[in-house]
Amino acid sequence: MTDIETLQRYSPEIIAKYYNRRPWLVIRRGLQILFHFGIFYLHLLLDRILKKEEQNKQKRAEELRQLLTKLGPTFIKVGQALSTRPDLVKKDYLEELTKLQDQLPPFDNKIAFQIIEKELDLKIEEAYREISPQPVAAASLGQVYRGYLHTGEEVAIKVQRPNLLPILTLDLYLLRWMAVHFGKFLPLNLGHNLELIVDEFGTKLFEEIDYLNEARNAEKFAANFRGDKDIKVPAIYWRYTTHKVLTLEWINGYKLTDVESIKAAGLNPDNLIRIGVISGLRQLLEHGFFHADPHPGNLFAMPDGRMAYIDFGMMDQLSEDTKETIVSSIVQLINKDYKALAEDFVKLGFLTPETDISPIIPALEKVFNNAIGRSVSDFNFKTITDDFSELMFDYPFRVPAKFALIIRSLVTQEGLALSLNPNFRIVEVSFPYVSRRLLTEESPAMRRRLLEVLFKDGKFQWQRLEHMIALARMDGHFDLLPTAGLGLQFLVSPEGEYLRKQILTALIEDDRLHTEEVKRLWQLIQPELHPRKLLDVAWKAIRERVGVGQ
Repeated sequence: MTDIETLQRYSPEIIAKYYNRRPWLVIRRGLQILFHFGIFYLHLLLDRILKKEEQNKQKRAEELRQLLTKLGPTFIKVGQALSTRPDLVKKDYLEELTKLQDQLPPFDNKIAFQIIEKELDLKIEEAYREISPQPVAAASLGQVYRGYLHTGEEVAIKVQRPNLLPILTLDLYLLRWMAVHFGKFLPLNLGHNLELIVDEFGTKLFEEIDYLNEARNAEKFAANFRGDKDIKVPAIYWRYTTHKVLTLEWINGYKLTDVESIKAAGLNPDNLIRIGVISGLRQLLEHGFFHADPHPGNLFAMPDGRMAYIDFGMMDQLSEDTKETIVSSIVQLINKDYKALAEDFVKLGFLTPETDISPIIPALEKVFNNAIGRSVSDFNFKTITDDFSELMFDYPFRVPAKFALIIRSLVTQEGLALSLNPNFRIVEVSFPYVSRRLLTEESPAMRRRLLEVLFKDGKFQWQRLEHMIALARMDGHFDLLPTAGLGLQFLVSPEGEYLRKQILTALIEDDRLHTEEVKRLWQLIQPELHPRKLLDVAWKAIRERVGVGQ
């Protein structure tokens, strides 16, 4: 067996070394790719000469999508990856690339069963009591059979396509070469190193085709949601799982796009939307480990009302600092503080630290004000990404690989939600959740983020606090009294000295007593703050702080 067939992690050096010794493979595949892209480029050139670029732009976008499908698994995945890169691809092409289907005709059953037997070192009938004679689904990287173990469990059996690594590695080798020599002829914004982007793509692709990696991801995801009555993750059967074969629990349910079946089963679409949005936010902002490919084939509504996630090949992990900055940027968006939002974009890696953000601030204001409208309830994430794609192409933005996956995840989830309820607005669930989390999180880092939000240029932002509490109360899990208790504990602690001074200053700043703001805030929270309960919370906070001090 050759090195390339046993390669388990993406390595451009090993891949280059392998194919540099096999020029005939490179030339044959290279000519095939160049032929297809050559025709595409000639069409673009003719449009330019005949001044028909605007007239034919939709036609060319469709042609690019069909071209990528013809070229096979790697290029289907390239197109899907590019569909989340508004910093690289113009809007017209973005919209067409989102239509790329991760589907190919199934490969021969005989070959699939041979792969299973070789990988498991068992005869098919030894591993499975029953297996479907034909695959129930086929995608660009593998296909799925339905079966039963001898112990009675109903399972899904995922089998990788034959000779997949030689196909993918040869294409990745050529993509790297083309990124250097032909990138300038593509409809891409090449303000960045396209070679690096190919490497990011190669790394994620290798993770996706390793079924042992997918199995580990599934178990980590399940552990994060252990105890969550709304989320189901299929069990992994490790005895029948290898790098190329994955056996997992079969999920009986309805695709989230099958609205009629969902309603016929007596399930509430709005409740499914809430579960989907909250679980997505928890992945991003609590666990930092998120499902990057939540398309209709990977999310199911179960008869008992739970939502099941499957296919954990495309996952990613966020750092604590990134999670906190995402929370901060969402709050800046709520408060329409576009200078702070631009600064968060620098922290998140969308802009380099040396970028002059002054011309970007009004551009951000225009894009987000158009998308949000007069009320946050008008917000639509797809509208944001469409408008933002134009902005990213005009300014020195680059979408970090992790955020390309986040964007894909959010747009897909919103699309699924809209298929269940056309009037759904993602902020109706997400903004209350973010506000609640910021107000109730006990970590020092999140407290710091809250202070950054509530104080601007040394002044306390009364309206922001009102806004955040009002939003948090829209979340069914927000309880003001424990939140007040946490706040009091912090205020009476040594760490709260700065905040105590700032609040006293805020009450009398601008040479006036801010009684009107305090009155409005009291009217907002008063219905939930019964005096006796409030005294209990205050006494508990002081007692606990004194106890800690002793």
